[in-house]
Amino acid sequence: MQKTKRSLALYSLFALLLLVLLACNGFRIFVSSFHHPFLPSPSETFLLSKSSSSMHMYSLKEDIPTTSKSKTHIDFVPSIRPHWNSSSKPPKNNKWVFKLLRPNERSRRFSERAQEFFNGSSPKCQVRFFMTWISPLESFGEREFFTVESLFKSHPKACLFIVSDSLDSPAGARLLAPLVSLGFRVSAVSPDFAYLFKSTVAEAWFDRLRQGKVDPGEVSLAQNLSNLLRLAILYKFGGAYIDSDVIVMKSFSKLRNTIGAQTMDTQTGNWSRLNNAVMIFDKKHPLLYKFIEEFAHTFDGNKWGHNGPYLVSRVVERVSGRPGFDFTVLPPPAFYPVDWTRISGLFEGPGESSHSRWVEAKIEKIRKESFAVHLWNRQSRNIVVEEGSVIARMMSECCIFCNSSMSAL
Repeated sequence: MQKTKRSLALYSLFALLLLVLLACNGFRIFVSSFHHPFLPSPSETFLLSKSSSSMHMYSLKEDIPTTSKSKTHIDFVPSIRPHWNSSSKPPKNNKWVFKLLRPNERSRRFSERAQEFFNGSSPKCQVRFFMTWISPLESFGEREFFTVESLFKSHPKACLFIVSDSLDSPAGARLLAPLVSLGFRVSAVSPDFAYLFKSTVAEAWFDRLRQGKVDPGEVSLAQNLSNLLRLAILYKFGGAYIDSDVIVMKSFSKLRNTIGAQTMDTQTGNWSRLNNAVMIFDKKHPLLYKFIEEFAHTFDGNKWGHNGPYLVSRVVERVSGRPGFDFTVLPPPAFYPVDWTRISGLFEGPGESSHSRWVEAKIEKIRKESFAVHLWNRQSRNIVVEEGSVIARMMSECCIFCNSSMSAL
């Protein structure tokens, strides 16, 4: 009897150990295979060919030499640029965004102030630039300010119209004052959404949003409103739109009705994805109307990029070759010379000889081929700019307040 009990105890212990081993193995497999559903790993970045009915996948990888040196980052004392943390993020709660949708005294004068800005002074703007900022003022940090700096370094006679409620304030005016004092034409104006969306399909969508009949989804409503707002602004006024995480390298004056490819099929030369971080279009261009129409009809607040880069890609693929749509798709080097999976390489200083040669070659290529460089703020927000890096070299060439903080990005 005692022997039987001892045998049962041993069998029970063996079974328990077997269950523990199986559980650990299953957990290891789960952890090793899990990845974020929206962000593919760098080794799984593919380009999709549209040259045939079947989808072919090609990997595109730029080898960036790694450095083994100790990192030294640029850290000068800021004197002109706003000294806020460039990595600060707007709150994810959408309640503060819905407050912005209600008109106020400043937003009701949007049309009047826009006309006054563009037509009220001379000389005429050589290029009309637009930015949107639907975030708290504290989030407009050194990186964003440097975007404005680089714009005016390349376009000293341009006008920049920032559509923003938070920047249209006494504190916002103080932030932009150093540029205004040098004669640069920049102004921030609170948006009149109803005016901007009027006579477009977005008008009805916006009314439903305000009435609570549109699900804003999990993606930031501010981000999706910015996607729509940039389209409506260009449709209403015409000009060039740039995101706030772009370094402008050279003049846009010869660009017209242009959008940039983010990725291309290396075998066919066809674009595989476009992006909406930089766009240049005439007033009331039919492609812009199609973009706005697509936004209103297919809005999905739960899919990152669905209402932005993926939207412009869908529409351009449908209308390409149709009469009445005159526009140009520039290759990735024009605005997106480095993919978001490789952006960290631009921030690394030269170390070993192989990386030093890469830095020299990359900066020379950007000088020759790029009108602007998108920094993919979502991925690079917290990366430090190292001395001698591609970004540091670009900053030294594109700065206006060059004695200010060079750790701005």
